Amino acid sequence: MIELHNLEKSFGDHHVLKDVSANFERGKVNFVIGRSGSGKSVMTKCTVGLIEPDSGFVLFDGRDFTSMSQKDRRGIRQEIGMLFQGSALFDSMTVLKNVEFPLLMLSHMSEMERRNRAMACLERVELGDASTRFPSECSGGMQKRIGIARAIAMNPKYLFCDEPNSGLDPQTAIVIDNLISDITSEYQITTVVVSHDMNSVMEASDTIHFVHQGSICWHGNREGLLDGGVRELEDFVFASDLMRKIRSTI
Repeated sequence: MIELHNLEKSFGDHHVLKDVSANFERGKVNFVIGRSGSGKSVMTKCTVGLIEPDSGFVLFDGRDFTSMSQKDRRGIRQEIGMLFQGSALFDSMTVLKNVEFPLLMLSHMSEMERRNRAMACLERVELGDASTRFPSECSGGMQKRIGIARAIAMNPKYLFCDEPNSGLDPQTAIVIDNLISDITSEYQITTVVVSHDMNSVMEASDTIHFVHQGSICWHGNREGLLDGGVRELEDFVFASDLMRKIRSTI
């Protein structure tokens, strides 16, 4: 579990995070949703230590990450997998070498151990036969799956996904949603997905936190999302064509 307690963050006169508290549960896909500029990305960066909060603290399974030295944080960072919005693959490396990269940087595995682990991760996302390709030879959906394989290479306890379906067609997006859900359940990972894609929210979420103007003003599950009783949430949820169609049937 990841716990956020009373996070505050300002940049000059701009108050970005306002007393943000949240629990992200183990073995579940925890969505963070909200409009662009709502504070959800800053909240996530504070969670993983890319930005320091002005006050408040973050616990990873009871460990106070915020008060740790950079040296002590390294141990927790080795337990975190990241899936970036643009996949962030190295064009000059093969698919296999891309997945091996965190193992090379952060583990003490031998070359054979790294290769075997990377191949196992590629096979888990059904891309074992693509190991010798380069990212430019792979479709957008394949690149996302390669990114997932790399994110789980270190067998993480925590997985952070930034807009995992950005740029994907609806059918491929469902594949990625299902893969994230399956891996989360299979490995009992605490997964945090930052997104504004309501299709993904309805497809893959277990818990949902809605961020509006720097505060979490609603949290719950997808069943409660459609009648959350918060006007700002309803405006956000029913902005998409799909959700407007769903609303017309209830």
